[in-house]
Amino acid sequence: MKALNRKEAGLEENLPIRVLQFGEGNFLRAFVDYAIQELNEHAGFNGGVAVVQPIDRGLVNMLNDQDGLYTLFMKGVSKGKVIEDKKLVSSIVKGIDPYTSYESYLELARLDTLDFVFSNTTEAGISFDEKDTPEMTPPNSYPAKLTRFLLERYRHFEGAADKGLTIIPCELINYNSDTLKDIILQYSDLWRLEEGFRKWIIQSNSFHNTLVDRIVPGYPKDEIEAYNSQLDYKDNLIVTAEAFFLWVIEGDEELMKKLPFDRTDLNVLFVNNMQPYRTRKVRILNGAHTALVPMSILYGNVTVKESVDNAFTGKYLHDTVFEEIIPTLDLERKELVTFAEEVFDRFRNPFIKHLLASIALNSISKFKVRVLPSLLNYIDKCNRLPLNLCFSFAALIRFYKGEWQGETLPVNDNAEIVAFFNEVWKENDYLIITEKVLKNASFWDEDLSMRPDLTEAVAKALELIDTKGIEGGYQSFVK
Repeated sequence: MKALNRKEAGLEENLPIRVLQFGEGNFLRAFVDYAIQELNEHAGFNGGVAVVQPIDRGLVNMLNDQDGLYTLFMKGVSKGKVIEDKKLVSSIVKGIDPYTSYESYLELARLDTLDFVFSNTTEAGISFDEKDTPEMTPPNSYPAKLTRFLLERYRHFEGAADKGLTIIPCELINYNSDTLKDIILQYSDLWRLEEGFRKWIIQSNSFHNTLVDRIVPGYPKDEIEAYNSQLDYKDNLIVTAEAFFLWVIEGDEELMKKLPFDRTDLNVLFVNNMQPYRTRKVRILNGAHTALVPMSILYGNVTVKESVDNAFTGKYLHDTVFEEIIPTLDLERKELVTFAEEVFDRFRNPFIKHLLASIALNSISKFKVRVLPSLLNYIDKCNRLPLNLCFSFAALIRFYKGEWQGETLPVNDNAEIVAFFNEVWKENDYLIITEKVLKNASFWDEDLSMRPDLTEAVAKALELIDTKGIEGGYQSFVK
């Protein structure tokens, strides 16, 4: 089987680098880089992507070994019609690891052709780290890396107004670009950068809040031979995704001209306010995922489809969405129900093997963004605790113990969070464990132990999980 590279694939054109992308993971490759490919093929965009590895471990070397190429398999069912497609994506032209090639990273800032910045560094990625300095090579946080990059560009082009960039983050936090911009300005102040730089950021760069929606299971390791059999080359970076695609971007006609998605078949919406789309999607689709993952893993499921099809976990998830999440949202119930039913169809996609373990990455920050608002809004609106969401909270805490019935759990979070739970689980009292977790305002942005009865309920569920298992514990908790 031949190697995958541009020469073998007959793709030796040199696309100018118009896009800087922070993140080389499955989602960005199945979403943003695929979208850029569609723009290149159907709208004359003529833009290449330079990918920056945002952490010191990643896939950049593997990506460069394949000249940025990889195969995207898209499968799904829409209104009873089976949709299957595969595409060799060639929009990535360069991958850079700033931890080993920092100067190469800064060289990108000096490119005259650069127009856009895209990113997906998970919900935890857009955060401020006061320890970051402009002398670090590179700074730790994504916003600090981007600030240093923009500073390089500002100085190289002497503050030219037409050298500002269009910055479109895809992280699943509300007001993602507004938050990113605020942190960049915060670093500008912390680092005591020239006042002209702050003005250039505000006046010459544009920031656009977004919502992204596509389920991307990623590399199909358990079915890789079936996928390889469809190719005549060796691809180490195959990525799988559902056929569904939705990208909502806050922007005007000028941005639509820069990104002419109207000349493609992609469902990209440019809107004045994306909040209604964002809240519906994050609370129902992502919230369902995040509420499900810990308890379903502890139950013994491996995939989302398996969880939804299972009599117990499927009913649990259905009841959670329709009885505890939907009642907290302000849109018409009929619209919300229709959307939720579409979501469950997507969860049941027979072509997608979406591993629960892959969704478990950074579950604490995901729970805060995706699930906690529903839990707290339910309390405020209904004046009682949402028992399913409380049970999910308990399962999350139990999951972070890191082991279950002699097996290691796929906990994947930053070292500080893992260390916190390692210390907490030295306690032998479920109420104390729960209270310490709920009191940690660095997780939740508030002291949740102050919410009446919440600590006691979650602690009770936590004890029942340990003593009766997931299904038995749940039945005892909600009766």
